[in-house]
Order: sequence, then structure tokens, then C-alpha cells
Amino acid sequence: MPNIALLNNVDHKDLRIITANRPGLGDEVAWVTTFAQEFRLLQSDYPIIFRRAEGAVPFEAVALMGFTENENLFLEPSGWDAPAIPLMIARQPFLIGRNGDELMIQVDLDNPRVTRGDGEGEPVFLPHGGNSEYLQRVNAMLSVIHQGMEAEAGFLWALMKHELLETFALDITLDDGSQSRMSGFYTIHEERLAALSPAALHELHQAGHLAPIYYALASLSNFRGLIDRKNRRMKADAARR
Repeated sequence: MPNIALLNNVDHKDLRIITANRPGLGDEVAWVTTFAQEFRLLQSDYPIIFRRAEGAVPFEAVALMGFTENENLFLEPSGWDAPAIPLMIARQPFLIGRNGDELMIQVDLDNPRVTRGDGEGEPVFLPHGGNSEYLQRVNAMLSVIHQGMEAEAGFLWALMKHELLETFALDITLDDGSQSRMSGFYTIHEERLAALSPAALHELHQAGHLAPIYYALASLSNFRGLIDRKNRRMKADAARR
């Protein structure tokens, strides 16, 4: 269970954060939530798909990093094997909290990236209590996430309004002959998108939704690369046994 606390320079004056990407720091996840404003950055490496969600908006966008639970095929012992790391991964162990109407930075003190004193990692605060450069970068990152997630509902509702989400299943055959099926996710319905009226396309464009729709579609070509990563991972695991 996370141990969430409101970040402050008294209780957390000696806090440090391990910023490396390696196994054992909580990045072993198969997918992570993303948002339309991030699609441009992620679409060259990760399949961007959608899944059902609980809450006011019944869908959310995710960047896919593996095919089974706790499998991140971009995470190697040597680091993260892609130019861009999804922001919801990169922001760990910080998250956005509220104090009334004011946005505040929270930290999960039980996150494996958190150390104290002279331990490994970047200092969160300067010796006399000011924010470190690292914390300033985190603050900027959280601001981008907050703005992106605030705008995400409009994007998702637009997809639903125009019935642009469809379920899909992906049948996977690996080099060792094993087969599996990935299902339960959604993607953009290309035929329905192509059949939209000029007025509907203009509406999507004016709202800033059309570009991320095409980024999400383009990202689906990354499934081939993700399967290749899975094959390489399996071969490496077999060689170590």
C-alpha cells in the first residue's frame, strides 16, 4: 500500500529520489495511463490503446509496454530502452494532491525510489530548504500531467460521441511457437473515422482532437516491435537458465 504524504521541506528535508530506470524500482508494469497531449511524444515507440475505466469518464488511454502483468519490455538492467519515458512513469514517486483549491505535490514514502540522508538519488530539497533543480523539474512534469489529464475528458467524450472506439483482439505467435491473445482493449475505428462528415472532422480538429487520434492510429505499428522485444526477452531469459 502506498504511504502518501504532502511534500514539505521540514519532514522531508533529507529526502532523495533514485531517478535511474532499472528493475526493482516499481517500473515493472505492462501499461501506463497516458493522455492525448502526450501521444505525439509516445507514438513512435509504444502502442497507444484504450481501456475501460471507473469514474466519470468510462475510458482511459494507455501506453502499452508488455503483454502480461508486471511485464515491461522497455525496462532493461541497463536502463530504459526507448527515447521517451511516459510521464506517469517518470513522475514516480510524486503525484498531484489538493489542499482546498490549491494543487500540492505529494510523495509516496514507501516507493522503492525513495531514500534518505546520504543514500542514492537526487536530493529533493537544498540544504537550507529551497527546492532543488530536480524538484523544479518534477513540478513542471506534474503540471503537464495535470493539464493533460484535465483536458483528457473532452478528448475521450469526443471519441465516444462519434463512436470512434472499437474493441480489438491481437493474436500473438512467438518464436518459440507459443500463442496468446490480447483482448479487452479498444482502439480507434478507422473506417468510422474515414466516414465522418466534414463538419464532424472540423469539430474534432478545432477542439485539438484530430491530431492525437491519428497519433494513436499510427502508434499501432509498434505492436510488431513489442512482439520482437518479447521474443528477445524470452531468448535472453532462456539463455540465463
